[in-house]
Amino acid sequence: MVAPHQPWLLSSLQSPGQILGNLGPNWFASVMGTGIVATAAATLPVQVRGQQVFAQVMWTLAAILLVVLVVAVVAHWVRHPTVARSHAHNPQMAHFYGAAPMAFLTVGAGALLVGKSLIGERAAVGLDAALWTMGTIGGLFTAMTIPYLMFTQHKVEADAAFGGWLMPVVPPMVSAATGALLIPHMAPGTGRTTMLYGCYAMFGLSLFASFIIITMVWSRLAHFGTSGTARVPTLWIVLGPLGQSITAVGLLGANAHLAVSPQLASGMGIFSILFGVPVWGFAVLWIGLATALTVRTARQGMPFALTWWSLTFPVGTFVTGTTQLALHTELPAFRYAAAIAYVGLLGTWCLVAVRTARGSLRGNLFLPPPTTGAIKAHKFPPVTTPPT
Repeated sequence: MVAPHQPWLLSSLQSPGQILGNLGPNWFASVMGTGIVATAAATLPVQVRGQQVFAQVMWTLAAILLVVLVVAVVAHWVRHPTVARSHAHNPQMAHFYGAAPMAFLTVGAGALLVGKSLIGERAAVGLDAALWTMGTIGGLFTAMTIPYLMFTQHKVEADAAFGGWLMPVVPPMVSAATGALLIPHMAPGTGRTTMLYGCYAMFGLSLFASFIIITMVWSRLAHFGTSGTARVPTLWIVLGPLGQSITAVGLLGANAHLAVSPQLASGMGIFSILFGVPVWGFAVLWIGLATALTVRTARQGMPFALTWWSLTFPVGTFVTGTTQLALHTELPAFRYAAAIAYVGLLGTWCLVAVRTARGSLRGNLFLPPPTTGAIKAHKFPPVTTPPT
């Protein structure tokens, strides 16, 4: 890593190839984190003057980032195919292949919620449909292939479970939530009904896989503690499937009447509350635990890395999930909670965006990762055996 005081600016890099040489899929987390700021602002139950314009600016920025990263990744695969292929066999980096599908899905949803006032509703629907299709196919692919690589090739230690394990299995949950937004724009018939049930199927696919992984992360924390490194912010990724699942059942329940009978639609609407409120309670608990562990690690010296983007998108899903509960329950408490959480999202986005820009200009974020071996978890302070 380059020391913080070293004046190595991006302009001093030897060539564009040096910038692209170690480009990983984790960069797409910046698109996710930026896009969720826009979509959460557009649907927030508390609106202030200029909020929709701000959402448009953030969505435009996310869309530009997505285009830049897609071009950069293609160039990376062309110029550095060996490095690109090696990411799939890296037990840490491989999981972040799930970030790319979620970036597509987030920008697509933003087109429908925010971008339609800029590009027109017809173009927004078409763009969202295209990005949703690509993101869904990519997300189903990562949900299958990355766990398969874990089961057959990756060396996994007893203390290896971390929030990043959720990244390849969460995209189908994002597809479920964002697919619900397309239902009103589909023609009545079996296609619309298939879309509804398909979204519920993807909701279940991601939900059960996420619960398994969250249990493993909790077990690792209890037995081994945290790593005390820049990997600690990935604990916030646990909020991703929690908040996104609440968002998904809320949006699907709200649009179910367009695709199924009134009786089924009523049940799906009730399920959004019966499922959403208990999961929201656990999400609040996890926010408290993740905050305490992150602050503790930061006080001990936590270096900046792209993993800090874990502080944005998962928090954004908590905002959108809380928004759905506010709409379905009509309780002011959820409206206020969504607004407070959104303020927190803005704060973390500003922090991470500034640090990412600084690290990019210095070139730090384009360096190869240090080869220090497997990241080991441990508890602080070290437990010592008292003399007998």
